[in-house]
This record gives sequence, C-alpha cells and structure tokens, in this order.
Amino acid sequence: MKRVGVIGGGQLAWMMGDAAQKLGLELVVQTPNKEDPAFAIASDTVLAKIDDATATAVLASKSDIITFENEFVDLDALSILADQGVCFRPSLKALTPLLDKYHQRCYLRDLGLPVPQFFAVEPQDNEKIASFGFPLVLKSRRHGYDGQGTFIIKDFATLQPKLDYNITENAFLIEEFIPFQRELAIIAARSVDGEVVTYPVVETQQEEQVCRRVIASAQITPQQTAEIEAIAHTILNSLQVVGVFGIELFLTADGKVLVNEIAPRTHNSGHFSLDACETSQFEQHLRAVCGFPLGNPALRCAGAVMVNLLGYENSQSDYQKKRSLLKQIPRAYLHWYGKTESRLGRKLGHVTVLLDNQNQAMDVARSIESIWYPNTPTPITPIN
Repeated sequence: MKRVGVIGGGQLAWMMGDAAQKLGLELVVQTPNKEDPAFAIASDTVLAKIDDATATAVLASKSDIITFENEFVDLDALSILADQGVCFRPSLKALTPLLDKYHQRCYLRDLGLPVPQFFAVEPQDNEKIASFGFPLVLKSRRHGYDGQGTFIIKDFATLQPKLDYNITENAFLIEEFIPFQRELAIIAARSVDGEVVTYPVVETQQEEQVCRRVIASAQITPQQTAEIEAIAHTILNSLQVVGVFGIELFLTADGKVLVNEIAPRTHNSGHFSLDACETSQFEQHLRAVCGFPLGNPALRCAGAVMVNLLGYENSQSDYQKKRSLLKQIPRAYLHWYGKTESRLGRKLGHVTVLLDNQNQAMDVARSIESIWYPNTPTPITPIN
C-alpha cells in the first residue's frame, strides 16, 4: 500500500501529510476546492464534492486503498465501487450503522453499551415529546458536526419552530439531557489483524457545543478509564473497524459513563497526539489502513492541553502577530491550517502545550485564549 486515497480535504486530511511522508506514502485527496487545507500536501487530487461517487471512482483508479476524512458520503453509491473491488478502510459495512445518529444510538444500545435515553422524532409526536420532559437535546440525524444540528431545548415553545422549519421526515433524534460532570473522549485504533490500541482518555471542554479545549489525560479513576477502554474495544471489534475512531462520552456526577457519539475517523479530541504521543492519531490511522503494525499511543510527557483557534470575525487575515505570540509559549506547538478566510467559529488552527503537570492545564489554556480572542461578547458558533 503506497497510495492512499482520502475522501475529504480539510484539516484532518492535512494533518495526515507529515505522517504519510514519514511512512513513505502518497496521499491522493478528493476535495472540492483548491483552497482546502489538504490540497497543498496531496501528491494528487480529484477536485469534486465529497459525496460524488463518480469522482471517487477516479480517486480509486489513482489509489491502492481509500479512507475517509469525514463521514458526509453516499454509502449506497460507494457500495457499487466496493462491489467492483475498491478497498475502503474502514469498510462501508463498518460505517453503515454510524452515519445516521439514530441508527448509531440503536447500534450502541443493542451492543449493551450505556447511552442516554433517545427516540426518533416522527410527525405528530408532540405527546411523546412532552412526556419525555425538558430540558432535552434535539439532534440532526445526518450531517451534524461541531455542534451544528445540536440544540439544547428548554421548553416546547422553543422546540416546535425547529421541528416546523425542518419538517423533513425522520430528520431528528431526541435525547435526554445529561447533566454531566465532565465530557470525555478516547481515540482508538484497530489494525487489519484485529489489534486494538487506545490513547489516553481526555477531558473535552465545549462551548456552544463546539470543542474549545482538550486536556490529556482526564482526571478520572482507574476503574472509569478501564470501562472506557473496554467500551472502545467493544465498538471497534464489533464493527471490525480498520483505522482510527473517536468516541465521545459523558461522565455523570455519580460516576456513571455514557457513550455520546462515535466519529468514524480521526477526531479533534486526538489532536494533542501530534505533539504529545509517541505515535499521532494520524500516523496511527495510516498505519492501520495500510496494514502496517500499529504504533505506541502513549504520552511522552506528563500531560498536554490542546486549544482550538476558532474564528471570531469575518476576515482574510493570517493573524501573524497572534501566531508569533502563541509560538513563544514554552513547549507550545502551533498548527495553522492555512485557510484563507476566517469566519465566526471556523476552525483555523490549534495549539498544543506539553505540561510538566496537569494542574497547569487551565492556566495554560487561558493564556492561549487571552492571546487569540479579543474581548467580545459574541458567542462562537461552529463552522467548519
């Protein structure tokens, strides 16, 4: 395996670039725009929309295998290519129960894993919704990411307009609101031979349902860590995954762990691994899909904090002054995605700082954010 096709050309594909070079691989990227981050690092490109299966056939002709940077694909159309012998890793079968969040929730429940209560929204479901109680969580079943399509609903008057505006049948999932103590995540990888390795469990801190900070490792008990690692093994082995998955979880005040969502790809919660781990999640993913031995996922430092740099204005600035100040933070690693336009909530980059002890994490995060964000009351709404 030397040429890896990647469906999607955003920052996740861009961050595979150094790992591909290290492993002697070439990346061929299917992405719609030359301005997309991964265009600059790709050995070859297919300029087309992510869900264009005809373009993916061209990608397949240029690649030994195909993997995914995001999950916004047309599985039915891709299955025709799979039937013709195109190798997708992870397989389309592994992705099938995950892309619709209601189906994903059912799959996790049927595996016996702990999940919030949920049901699919159907027309004239008002009585069922009312009996469920408020607050509740309303989610788009498809194409939601970084908080888009996720709403915390406090009363029926707030809910009804969203249902009326998005009247598409089977568009929504409703979940119980979990008053969690912490949000957690784990990155896990599974090889062609079925070996599973897990990264340290991390704490993720969200604002407006978008990740602002990741702290590695999470301050949880050994029993909770073991439970989360077991959940990761169960999911990846059940799906027979080949590649890296991100798994998001809730930790309740009484110490209960619930699975929130699965991302069938590399994930924002694992960006710290680029600088803080022996093997990054991006190298690990390429190792897995190419059939190489998996690498060591262990931390090479006492801890780390990762802070996303989100757009807070409409601008074409490259923020050189702020980037220079961020680089001056001791043991800081700045990853700038090279996007040409800043918009409110758009992920422009991230900073990871290696820590001598984890008690430093929040102070370091505030230092980064004091450099990056101006004093503004405008809430950050996520836009990729």
